[in-house]
Amino acid sequence: MARTEIRGVGIGLGVAQGPVARMAEPLPAPADEPSTIGEAAERARVDEAVGAVARELEERAEQAGGAAQDVLEAQAMMAEDPTLSDEIGTRLAEGKTGERAVFEAFAAFRDQLTAVGGYLGERAADLDDVAQRVIARLRGVAAPGVPEPGHPFVLVAKDLAPADTALLDLDQVLALVTTEGGPTSHTAILAREKGIVAIVGAAGAASLTEGQSVIVDAAAGVVTADPTDDELQRARSRADARANAASAPITAGALADGTPVPLLANLGKPEGAAEAVALGAEGVGLFRTEFLFLSASSAPTVEQQRTSYEQLLRAFPGKKVVVRVLDAGADKPLPFLNDAHEENPALGLRGLRALRASEDILREQLTALAEADAATRRSPEGPADLWVMAPMVATVEETTYFTSLAKEYGIRTAGVMVEVPSSALLADRVLAHADFASIGTNDLTQYTLAADRLLGSVAGFQDPWHPAVLRLIREVGDAGRAHGKPVGICGEAAADPLLAVVLVGLGATSLSMAPSALADVRATLLQYTLDDARAIAEAALAADDAAAARDAALLATERGAATTMKETQQ
Repeated sequence: MARTEIRGVGIGLGVAQGPVARMAEPLPAPADEPSTIGEAAERARVDEAVGAVARELEERAEQAGGAAQDVLEAQAMMAEDPTLSDEIGTRLAEGKTGERAVFEAFAAFRDQLTAVGGYLGERAADLDDVAQRVIARLRGVAAPGVPEPGHPFVLVAKDLAPADTALLDLDQVLALVTTEGGPTSHTAILAREKGIVAIVGAAGAASLTEGQSVIVDAAAGVVTADPTDDELQRARSRADARANAASAPITAGALADGTPVPLLANLGKPEGAAEAVALGAEGVGLFRTEFLFLSASSAPTVEQQRTSYEQLLRAFPGKKVVVRVLDAGADKPLPFLNDAHEENPALGLRGLRALRASEDILREQLTALAEADAATRRSPEGPADLWVMAPMVATVEETTYFTSLAKEYGIRTAGVMVEVPSSALLADRVLAHADFASIGTNDLTQYTLAADRLLGSVAGFQDPWHPAVLRLIREVGDAGRAHGKPVGICGEAAADPLLAVVLVGLGATSLSMAPSALADVRATLLQYTLDDARAIAEAALAADDAAAARDAALLATERGAATTMKETQQ
């Protein structure tokens, strides 16, 4: 067959090769026919199937840990949602089979979530996966999932359900290619966390056939079908070199000229600290506190919060730990915060806005953080350096509100997240009040390009390489330099090794990412000086779109690396 190239969005720098194995197609819709066993018997069948699926998801969550655990636990709760149960019951009362009742009820609920959009819109895809598992249980067949061809393979799918991604056998799955999704999709985030070679949003991969030989080059974002022997050998050599680099001694993040660039970890729970340290994290650039709140019917107590924060701080003695206060709101409904319906929750009462509307929750969280900081300051290993930041800050007034309140509670270093264009454009004034800024590239890209980062139909716009996004990041970098204030990056963009170089060139002073991405980013930064990084950033800024910016940066890195090597030899 003729060699072909298929382009998508690469996750990390990995390269892998092998035969294609495709995900099975979803189960067909159950026939709309009357039940032959009666409502009570159908109800018992459905309850057993739903319960079994929920327990299976919980078991997978426990095995997976990390970000995958949160997603799977949410799916388990979704399976047993009382509203869904009532919807199923209504259809069973109409005489439908358990399979058809589940199919219709889940589909109706999915359509409602899709209409809401945002965080809840993303949950719609998870509902489809749960429905398939319940229907498969009712039919007594295996749920569609990852194939098992009996040999290592490159998995090709439309997209992957979290339950499948979380427990991929990395001895068998050489790489992952999806035809849908973007760089901030669940599949991409989980693949990055697990260190899987992956390319997402590769629409052309739909043409790949079972057993077809491919090379998956995440660094280039290219799937090569039916490669030549020379290409296969080059890919093997690159994979070997990357493996050797990953096993090299861990050093502090820095550029080739010695300019320090601390490499930090994004964490969702204190339990992830040990792995982050083992992988070379120099601290924490983003600690998400939502895990304490999202599964609760009431706000956690100060004591409950303090215990978790102490656990985190003790894991990083002498290191910077940046904690984000609760980032929730109408798109992540919490009955004790804000569960009012909003037509466009991405632009509604979320982040700091929601916390101001329920200020007691914010004050309790700041109290718990301050107490945890005070307790760990007496640690014999030395105290962590606690920094606290507010999410979704849009104005100078919000900046002064949060930083003043944080200082009132004894937080020594208080900053803001830059996730909307207004705070980026006013960064010079924002950083006159905040101690630091941390750029959340996922949301900044979403709001700059007017493209919901959780909506597959606009995934092509959700690219932090876009020059409009890069310009806003430069505004923040320039303001940080002018005020002598740190500017960190804690969005998924920091995990892209080439983009990491650009971000440093734009003024970022630290980078935070999934721990599995640290080795690639560390190795890449060491290839370029600060002058190189600035030149590469300027090349990307001069482009008209994301793809051109990436290509321009790649070309500039080749010139920069050559110059650095020549200077080193001299």
